[in-house]
Amino acid sequence: MKPMHFLGIDVGTSVTKAALFDEAFRIIASASRPTRVNRPHEGWSETDPETVWRNVCDICREITSVHPSRTIDAIGICGTMVGAWLVDAEGRALRPAITWEDSRTEAMIEQRLAADPDFLSRIFRSSGNVMQQGCTLPLARWLIENEPDIMRRAVALFSSKDFVRMRLTGRIAADRTEAAVAPGSAAARNRSSEMLDLFGLDEWKHLFPPALESEAIAGAITPEAARATGLAEGTPVVVGAGDVPSSIIGAGGSDPGVVVSILGTTSLNGVIVDRPVFTPRDLGLLFTLPDDLWLRVMVNVAGTVSLDWFVQTACPDIKDEPDLYARLEEMAEAAGIGAGGAVYLPFLSDSGIIAPRVERHARAGFAGLSPRHGRGHLARAVYEGTIMAVRDCFEAMARPFDTIRLIGGGARSAFWSQMLADVTGHKVEVPEGEEFGARGAALLAATGIGRFASVRQASRETFSLARSYQPDKAAGEAYERAYERYGLCRDAFLDGIAKGWA
Repeated sequence: MKPMHFLGIDVGTSVTKAALFDEAFRIIASASRPTRVNRPHEGWSETDPETVWRNVCDICREITSVHPSRTIDAIGICGTMVGAWLVDAEGRALRPAITWEDSRTEAMIEQRLAADPDFLSRIFRSSGNVMQQGCTLPLARWLIENEPDIMRRAVALFSSKDFVRMRLTGRIAADRTEAAVAPGSAAARNRSSEMLDLFGLDEWKHLFPPALESEAIAGAITPEAARATGLAEGTPVVVGAGDVPSSIIGAGGSDPGVVVSILGTTSLNGVIVDRPVFTPRDLGLLFTLPDDLWLRVMVNVAGTVSLDWFVQTACPDIKDEPDLYARLEEMAEAAGIGAGGAVYLPFLSDSGIIAPRVERHARAGFAGLSPRHGRGHLARAVYEGTIMAVRDCFEAMARPFDTIRLIGGGARSAFWSQMLADVTGHKVEVPEGEEFGARGAALLAATGIGRFASVRQASRETFSLARSYQPDKAAGEAYERAYERYGLCRDAFLDGIAKGWA
């Protein structure tokens, strides 16, 4: 019997990636292309669907140039969640795709809240999510009110991976992980007629494709897609999942009680549960996972993006150096625990924060600076502030646990991983492998063609541990003092924002 291979495609906000996995789910080839995020107006965040598609074609051709397409048994896709990707009957994008971090609906949401103070709580009681401005249903309402001609030409409104899958297979579909957070119903693991009605979308519900299981076969590579991508015509493609659920699957998140931190562009920190959990109320997010599992998380919507921003803003002289991150960590290490009193509040997003409390006008900033602080202190403050926000998220959930499973770009840093253990006082595990979103998508593909009996089995059987970090008692005591200072700055700032300073 010939060895099996599975391709996972991950459509990210700023980069599109693909990885080819062998039967043991080790990466044997990978490729990526950057994706530009356009911000034509304050609070807007858009990307060009055709550029995303060209990137998918390029990375697939790069992979199939070294591993023949006929060796690939199935394909899975994951991607950034929610947002709004509109297509016409020919599958053409009708406008730039709106991403998850867009906040153009803020004024509309504020108006709804003024008329109905229970508006966001009603959404939370159905979806388990504090609805962000870039969710699909509020964006659909905005498009109806502001671009009605485009909406009338549309045949589907879906998310990033759904657009790519449509281009690969010629078929329109969606999945349960997306439908439940649109917002939809976490309990039903599907869309919600109540939520559609809440946004006045009943007559537009034909634009939202039926939600299928993530491991279901959605179609096969068409002749046109085969010519564009180099993939073999007829290769099965599964429905796929959002990037967060897919990353959890790829990291072995197959059992209730597993605690996971995804330290990527966004910082998500949560626990896998076997029933939808709606506490604490009106705080955080609830993701639907395959096989009747959910992920209850608290989120800081700016994770590693804070470090990226710091590099671009404060490190122009070294930002292109091959040892950039080693040099940053060296600077931060020299500054010492507590960054000499400098504090960074990592709220670097136009959409504000949804944990440890909801404040849509919160923004990032430094505090406690004096003339003695230099670039190294600021770097240390950024590293620490990002991890302090992770601790905030876990404390907001108020659930006991022993070990944090860490994935995402931040997990590649031993410096950050040890800091997470020291700041939280918990053991940190880093799974073997990388590109967990693409890996999860590939596991869905393998399950879809029968390689595994279930997604849970696929996730569990392919997990292995790369390394672990134990909290250091002395460092923990020093970080405790730094966390107290961080907390004072955080609360003073957020209280001021709530009083209308911004």
